[in-house]
Order: sequence, then C-alpha cells, then structure tokens
Amino acid sequence: MTYTQTRGTSPGSADEHDGVDDVLRLLEPDGSRIADDTLDPWVADVSPHELRALHRDMVLTRRLDAEGVALQRQGQLALWAPCRGQEATQVGTAHALAPGDFVFPSYREHGVLLGRGAQPADYVLAWRGEEHSAYDHTTINAAPPQIIIGAQSLHATGWAMGAQRDGSTDVAVAYYGDGATSQGDVNEAMVFASSFRAPVVFVCSNNQWAISEPVTVQAKYPIAGRAPGFGIPSLRIDGNDALACVAAMRWALDRARRGEGPSFLEAVTYRMGPHTTSDDPTRYRDAAEVEEWAQRDPIARLEAYLRAEGMLDDSGMAEVDRAADALAAEVRAACIGATTRAPETMFDHVYAEPHSGLAQQKAEYVEYLAGFEK
Repeated sequence: MTYTQTRGTSPGSADEHDGVDDVLRLLEPDGSRIADDTLDPWVADVSPHELRALHRDMVLTRRLDAEGVALQRQGQLALWAPCRGQEATQVGTAHALAPGDFVFPSYREHGVLLGRGAQPADYVLAWRGEEHSAYDHTTINAAPPQIIIGAQSLHATGWAMGAQRDGSTDVAVAYYGDGATSQGDVNEAMVFASSFRAPVVFVCSNNQWAISEPVTVQAKYPIAGRAPGFGIPSLRIDGNDALACVAAMRWALDRARRGEGPSFLEAVTYRMGPHTTSDDPTRYRDAAEVEEWAQRDPIARLEAYLRAEGMLDDSGMAEVDRAADALAAEVRAACIGATTRAPETMFDHVYAEPHSGLAQQKAEYVEYLAGFEK
C-alpha cells in the first residue's frame, strides 16, 4: 500500500495488517508476474542479467547466513543474527543503490553488506571479537553494524544532512526492524529528516517479531502509516518480493536525489530463524506460522519467475550454488584463520597521540593479565 500525507494510515485491526494482502508486490508467491501502477515504472528497465544477479546474491546471502550459524554453533563466533527469509528485502534494496550512497545497517543486514561489496572476513571478524568493525566503511560505504536498536537512524539522518549541505546527490539509508520503530531514536530521526528534507531512506524490515514480541503488540496499524505523521511519504511492500523491493527503493532514492526529502519503506517479511543464535523461537511462536511463511520464500519466488521466463535453467542454478559454496568456504577460512591479537592491544589506537593516562591503564592491565600466569 502507498501512504501519503493526505491519505494517512489505513484503518484495520492488527490481524488485518499483519498479513500480506495489503502490500505492494510484483511477484506472487508462486513466481507469477503481476502489474502494479506504483511499482512498475521503476523496474521497466531491469534486464534479465540484473534479475539473475538479484537471485544470485539472494542465494549467496542465504548460504553465507547458514555458514554464520554453523560457525557460531561450533564455537568459532560469539553470536550470529540470522537473516534467513529476509534476503529479498536486503538484496533488492541494496541493488538499487548508487556507489556513493551510504548505508547504516543493523546487525542482521548480511545481504546489504554483500551488495555493497563486503569481503569474506568482513562478515565474521566482529562477531568473533577480533575487530570493532570488520570492514573499512570508506571502501564499501557502509557503517559498522549497529547493535543499539534504532541508533543508526540518527546516524543516517546526520550523514544525509551533511551530504545535503555539501551539495551531493548521495543518499543515506537506515535499515532496522519493526521493533526499532518503538525506539525514540527512530522517531527523533524522522523528525529531523522531515524538518530538514534530508536525503535519507528509512527501510523497516517488518519480520513480524521483535525478539519474542509480535509486531501486533506494538503496532495496531501498519507501520508504514506512521511516517506520514512526520511528513514522510511511505510505501508498504512485500518484503519477500525482490523486484518490488528494487522498485520501492528506486522510488525513494529518486525522491531524495531530487531534493524531496526522506521516504519510508515498510518491507513485510518474516524472520525464519531465531532472533540471534542465543534465542529459541519455538518458545514463543507457532510452527504453523513458520510453515505458512515458508510458502512465501523469497528465493523460490524469484527462481520460479526466472525459470518460467527462460532466464534461468539447471546449469545456471548449479553455477550459482557453486558460487555460494565458494563464498561460504572463504568465510569459514577467514574466521578460523583469524589471528587473535594480544588483549592489551585494545589500548593502542584509542587516541592519535600518546596519552599518559591510557598508557598507565595499559600497564595495569598487562600486570593484571600476568597474574593468571602464576
């Protein structure tokens, strides 16, 4: 659905808006292509090559995600936040970005980082405790994954305001989940973004669960309906439809580049796995619900469309699977082969210049560690 300042929110119960019938989409769950007046113009030029690239990156994201879970279960990572089921939202929106755009992800946007060019080690070193941020943000134009819920929305808005003052056409994108929309940071960011017409896109991945709390507890109306209250137009899209995600992001980016200010996308999807590897979702959600969403799988949907249109065959699928396995192997090698630095090196790059107080702290910490060797 489309929400504007004039239309406002769509009335209805939580049960009505919790489903997938009140969203914009271009691909049905069975892969059949349907028309949509709002989205169609934004994907009219998408080529078969680009569609295959979308599918490929979604498959790679899922394989990468599975490897992350396995590495954590084997004690190689401290934690992992699975993204299975949300590949279309992440990869679809990321594919619409320009090289100069800057993303501010949460801890679950593995597919977004893949789309921005992250390297194998970039996905795991932070979760292994080896690096504060495993990648160089200036190389892939992505901020470190944010652990504090919703804080990245403020960072994105501030970056966008800076780009605006520099006369740049680059756009900031903040990714967060449905639970973050109840955080003050997200709402404050939208106030600033609207007031200053900042070139920022807010992407809410409504995966139905904020850890163990269902979205219907905190949102009695569609989340996309909140944005117009801040003066920000929004779209509510099928987050399991990669083509719809490309179209919606192109719409939002175009508005920002033309100086029309921020946009809000609510991508209705589902978190098929646990919130993180420390979570047990069987304690709070019904297996029948999970199975129902499994029938809307984003990768199977796009694959069915590509096969029906003659854009993908078994040979092409085998090549994609080989690429996915290769990426997973590289991620595993980067994780297991990582060199853990001495604990006291965490003091080394806090300040650009020598600092006597920090030097004293480091010396005391070294002495403390030595006490365990006696």
